[in-house]
Amino acid sequence: MSVKIFDKPEVQDFLTKVAGLDKPDGNPRVKQIVHRLLSDIYKAIDDLDITPDEYWTGIAWLNEIGAAGQAGLISPGLGIDHFLDERLDAIDEALGIKNETPRTIEGPLYVAGAPIAHGFARLDDGTDTNGHTLIMHGTVYGDDGKPLPDATVEVWHCDTRGFYSHFDPTGKQAPFNMRRTIVTDDKGCYKFQSIVPKGYGVPPGSPTEQALSALGRHGQRPAHIHLFISGDGHRKLTTQINIAGDPLVNDDFAYATRDGLVPEIVEHTDEVSIKANSLSGPFAEIKFDIHLTALVDGVDNQINELRKRAAA
Repeated sequence: MSVKIFDKPEVQDFLTKVAGLDKPDGNPRVKQIVHRLLSDIYKAIDDLDITPDEYWTGIAWLNEIGAAGQAGLISPGLGIDHFLDERLDAIDEALGIKNETPRTIEGPLYVAGAPIAHGFARLDDGTDTNGHTLIMHGTVYGDDGKPLPDATVEVWHCDTRGFYSHFDPTGKQAPFNMRRTIVTDDKGCYKFQSIVPKGYGVPPGSPTEQALSALGRHGQRPAHIHLFISGDGHRKLTTQINIAGDPLVNDDFAYATRDGLVPEIVEHTDEVSIKANSLSGPFAEIKFDIHLTALVDGVDNQINELRKRAAA
């Protein structure tokens, strides 16, 4: 037997009280959001006949997610980060802004304060002996289509085991390994040497994996490289590229893959190319140009300064 009580006046009055809408104090925006979210939850309980056991199972899972520090991991896994990007794209379209370089999700593993280099940086420290040398380079362009000197390109990625420095459970990596901030040269160019990263998955047995398994989904990501790009008079761009050829490029549990963010990877074995890059052996090359967009009425209308990010 299905019983529905959501639309009863006393339930609607109760929601108003719970959200504090009947009180003058508090934050009006918080009240508005809480009232809507609680209304959706109450209605879902009613419509889906969610039992107390199912509800408290969910509460236990939320506790586990919090204890594991994985809220920032399950968020992209549930497509919320991607949905936020889609909304930003729609807002830009309404404003007549074209993003030649697409935005995509940040992920939870950025660390502020990476060492600064000018024009060129070596990201890895050479300790990952399973790594295949990578040279990645490109030009940052301003909204006028011209190269943008002194732009900043923040870059970070994982090692061949799928671990990021500062979050490596083995403690093997030194601080800021495979993390740098590169200031573009007078031609707007950036370049770095590192290793080709590997794809990775959510921690086995974690509450994130449990949720994805219950949805019949995997928790794997293709190999990728994260980027923040900023320049005077321009909006900060949050994006990442996937490594072409990875079997999960179009099956990313975090839904970060977007057209225009899968540049080709070119292998070089010839001596001329090797010597031109001051290397001792074969390497992979990725060329990725970046186009920034202008501020909107003098303001970056998409930057999120309030997000809590790790700092060394």
